[in-house]
Amino acid sequence: MENTLKHQFLLAMPTLAGSYFAGTITYLCEHNDDGALGLMINRPVADVQLGELFDQLEITGTCFRDAPVLEGGPVQRDRGFVLHSNDLVLETSLQLQEGLVLTTAREILAAIADGTGPERFLVCVGYAGWGSGQLETELAENAWLTCAGDPEIIFEAPFSERINRAAASLGIDFRLISGEAGHA
Repeated sequence: MENTLKHQFLLAMPTLAGSYFAGTITYLCEHNDDGALGLMINRPVADVQLGELFDQLEITGTCFRDAPVLEGGPVQRDRGFVLHSNDLVLETSLQLQEGLVLTTAREILAAIADGTGPERFLVCVGYAGWGSGQLETELAENAWLTCAGDPEIIFEAPFSERINRAAASLGIDFRLISGEAGHA
């Protein structure tokens, strides 16, 4: 696939208002002829901290127990995905781009809990997935705006500002985009 969107952000356009993806920014970890896989990076799960996941998995470490857990998407909501810096890479980790890794192994959570994990990380439950050609169709229907993925936005920007900061990288004030088509 020549025009891969891997390592891009998908910004949900206002036309998705009322849908599951309304107001979200998704980092695309993979995009090929078979489809796409991404993680929403701006929707914390209400009232859930990382310590609760540690407890469920019987991980005993005490570090980062108050860190938020993000809703990564509607698929496999019982599975964890850790998007993180490459200062800790496990055998099962998937290198995404320079400095960015995806790991699903329990070991990464144990390392985070005991303070030996990656310096920067997001823990997501579930992922966003698209079948072959599905994302391309949605892009053609103007459901998404795309821009380059930026680790600073992923790890540093407050959740509520992530979509606007990504849009600003394109010179767009996302808050001014209407969900209505046409003119009066």
